[in-house]
Amino acid sequence: MSLVSASFNTSAMGDYGYDWALVDVETSGLMARRDRVLSVAVITIGPDGEQTGEFSTLLDPGCDPGPVEVHGLTAERLRGAPTFDQVAGRIGAMLQDRVLVAHNAQFDYDFLAHEFARARMWLPVSQRLCTLALNRQVDPPTDDMKLGTLATHYNVPQQRAHDALDDTRVLAGILRASLREAARLDLPLPLVTCPPRAESQFTPKPPKTPCAYRNPGRLTSDGPLRQGMKVAITGETAHARAELVGRAVAAGLNMMTSVSRHTSVLVTNEPESGSAKVRRALAEGVPVIDEHAFLRMLADVRPGTTHEATAVAAAPMAEPEAEPVVVTADLAPRTPSAAPGQEAPVREAPVPGAPTLPTAAPGVPVPAPRRPAPSAGAPDKPLAGRRVLVLGGVHADAAAARTRIVELGGSAAINLSASVTDVVLLEKGEGDRRMSRIATLELPVHDIHWLSAPIATAASGTAPRAQEPHVMPRGGVIDLPTAHGGPAPEWYVTAGWAPHPDCGIDVVAFVLDEDQQVTFDEDFIFYGAPESPAGTVRLLTGGPAEQTIALDLASLPPATRKVVVAAAVDGAATFGTVGAIQIGAALGSSGAPLARATLDAATTERTMLLVEIYRRGPVWRLRAVGQGYDYGLDALARGYGVDIAD
Repeated sequence: MSLVSASFNTSAMGDYGYDWALVDVETSGLMARRDRVLSVAVITIGPDGEQTGEFSTLLDPGCDPGPVEVHGLTAERLRGAPTFDQVAGRIGAMLQDRVLVAHNAQFDYDFLAHEFARARMWLPVSQRLCTLALNRQVDPPTDDMKLGTLATHYNVPQQRAHDALDDTRVLAGILRASLREAARLDLPLPLVTCPPRAESQFTPKPPKTPCAYRNPGRLTSDGPLRQGMKVAITGETAHARAELVGRAVAAGLNMMTSVSRHTSVLVTNEPESGSAKVRRALAEGVPVIDEHAFLRMLADVRPGTTHEATAVAAAPMAEPEAEPVVVTADLAPRTPSAAPGQEAPVREAPVPGAPTLPTAAPGVPVPAPRRPAPSAGAPDKPLAGRRVLVLGGVHADAAAARTRIVELGGSAAINLSASVTDVVLLEKGEGDRRMSRIATLELPVHDIHWLSAPIATAASGTAPRAQEPHVMPRGGVIDLPTAHGGPAPEWYVTAGWAPHPDCGIDVVAFVLDEDQQVTFDEDFIFYGAPESPAGTVRLLTGGPAEQTIALDLASLPPATRKVVVAAAVDGAATFGTVGAIQIGAALGSSGAPLARATLDAATTERTMLLVEIYRRGPVWRLRAVGQGYDYGLDALARGYGVDIAD
């Protein structure tokens, strides 16, 4: 059975033809290091689009199958099916020397990598392509990027959702249509290099027990210890380190792996050792005591203030809960008094008439509050519903043009996509390689003077959208909707940029407490540690010019006050070279962006704070920051309390 209605036009597809291995897995849960694969389907397709192989099977996971109401795979139905290690060889042969393709490919890739590791085998995949990331680049006029939604948009028949084989057949049709769109728009494929995965990487790490108490400050000369104090230990100890930590945690203390200005006390029997922790404690004025004194004080730890009580007390009284706010942020590097990890003195002010993000009743999906896309904007917002691509010009001029587009109610694009309605040419913009494709697409092209008094006409060949994401200016803030009576949905904050072959960009996240510090080093999420121990914050790579931070806000510990999403340029390049960074915030991995911001004011900076997701009383908020620093990622991490080796 052929999975495509016709083979590709190979000459027209050019660089878009590969040997593909399309994959779908149904799983017992969402965490690859904990949950198991229940069924798997693999379909192979050649560069011409013709099917070359197909395999699917149910699997006996040896555990509870999880959400049967989603995948329909009961324990009885799976009984007698092969185990993964029995079919791993056949699956590996189909994946060998092919590009793995899946919808939300990192999910399927991670589950397969863990299953191959459990089978004591390597996952033979060197590249993967995510059709979700590819369609985020194409940006079709759909309400979301779910497999079924895209199937409807691309006229691909779907028979049984959440059936691995049928989903893979649907994926084949979506891949073909998406590749045609990518070729039409001359978009680079978001191929992700997949290095070999070492088995040790799949060993689950037990999460640190969250401290239930707020940090009361430093230990005074006459004591006592109080619940919530941040305590670090360094050097040799008479008692086993695990015993000291266990007793301290049981008493309500917050045991840290590093020393910062927020550390309450450092415990060491070697105060003259000159270790990094001792040096940092002396530099910050952190009290230092020995093990004997610490054990004596552990016998009388005084009560502390819980985080829950603090959160209730912090709830704003005068400010309406649903009213969005904005802040003013400076791009210039902060002074030492407002370094990373220390809250900058900013004043929030309400925005009259700004859109309110709704809440939802129990069990009802939260709707994305997006504005209608009129054919012509209001007089004060003539570009409402328009997506404008700026080409050419020096960085400062291009940034000013994109800022003006947002002021006029439009959305500033950084790459050509199906949603672009207009193009503005600055100096030398006509030499951009995309101009030939823009001419073929018959998009309206304007000079810079158009932004003084734009007249938005109907864009030829651009399908209208019923709704558009809320466009956030730099410094803009929105309240994130919650579900009454149930956990908040998982949020995906995606950063994208124009591809740059000469420099790499790393997106990272810091999970911070009330002191603007990480509780422990594992609260720093980056390419080397892409998932927090509890799986509440994860780094996902959709391509060389797109990375996502996924956040399960409902599962974050009460101590968490803020999650900072940042980006760092690898090497000597700066964000002035990279250009604009586009941020999108969506509900779920396949959701359409609820809000979008374009951050492009950086020049010499090597690291940048992109967004902050923070608590404001009972509400979570998202702020588009755009704060840059001239130093590297190591200095940024140290500012948030991460123990980085010199």
